[in-house]
Amino acid sequence: MLTRVYSISDPTDVSDPTYAEGLRATVAAALDYGLDGLERGERSAPDVPPALLLQARLAARSGVSLDTVLRRYFAGYALLGDFLVEEDEEDGLLDGNTLKSLLRTQAALFDRLLAAVSEEYARETDNRLGTSEERRAERVQRLLAGEALDTTDLDYDFDGHHIAAIASGPEAPEALRRLASSLDCRLLLVRRDEEAVWAWLGARRKLDPAEVERLASRGWSTQMPLAIGECSDGLAGWRLSHRQAAAALPVAQRGHQFVLRYAEVALLASILQDDLLATSLRRLYLEPLESERDGGEALRQTLRAYFAAQRNISSAASSLEVTRKTITARIHTVERLIDRPLERCGAELEVALRLDQLNRV
Repeated sequence: MLTRVYSISDPTDVSDPTYAEGLRATVAAALDYGLDGLERGERSAPDVPPALLLQARLAARSGVSLDTVLRRYFAGYALLGDFLVEEDEEDGLLDGNTLKSLLRTQAALFDRLLAAVSEEYARETDNRLGTSEERRAERVQRLLAGEALDTTDLDYDFDGHHIAAIASGPEAPEALRRLASSLDCRLLLVRRDEEAVWAWLGARRKLDPAEVERLASRGWSTQMPLAIGECSDGLAGWRLSHRQAAAALPVAQRGHQFVLRYAEVALLASILQDDLLATSLRRLYLEPLESERDGGEALRQTLRAYFAAQRNISSAASSLEVTRKTITARIHTVERLIDRPLERCGAELEVALRLDQLNRV
């Protein structure tokens, strides 16, 4: 279902990371809604999940057309219908009337879902330009999309050097203003929704992302994940730094480091956006380890210590309080299970482990 939804319109083309992140959860929520409704029947069907209404609002804010939103729902509806018919043909558990009743229930649920999503999308579209802050956010969104606009009313110098930041939490705007003041930078800030805030720190001098990260980490709330892009110049650099911050944000939201710079997680951030690569890394390098009695936990722990110690067996053994012989034996076991030597796939295995840690948070 995700494959079909993504094929209609690539979610990574949308600059708002909240929208792209929410799409997978929305598909799962819509599927649960359909299955729950089939189980209960039309009269006792559940309400349309709030997650679907939120995603409709995000679509309207992000410039995703209602046509695209509805085509995705139609694709999911068709796949679920095909699944019901195929299951019945395979197992023969339902008579013709029962199957027809299920399909009628599915159609009624789908009609109710489309009405709610369309209404929410239309309401957000009507309201999105109601205030000066929303109009400002709309102009920034159009600039990010590559439109040529007069930017004088934004009170920001797009010709200088920029570092983009994306944060979430009600206190994020004020915290970003303090950060800009401490760096003596001009600040362009727009609120994307109730939680997410996009910001750019601008200056005529080249900014140091490490310094921005260090200053931001001082007293920054652990309840407000902050992703920071790299320093770039000009309008193209302004866009690039935002894309970097947007890519790093999911890592900051899932991990234990609440202030995160793109350069520290560039590879991991890209993999999170590539479902094929993420799935393949897990199947190639982690699933084979799960055949061990403990599900591969000791092997994963050993590999993390080994990579953290710059592939030094003695240091890894010391950190785990085991012998060098134990570390060596476990590495040999890993190589046997994945059917390749670590020297040929160490980078891929290390990234797979980091991705696994994020998914376990």
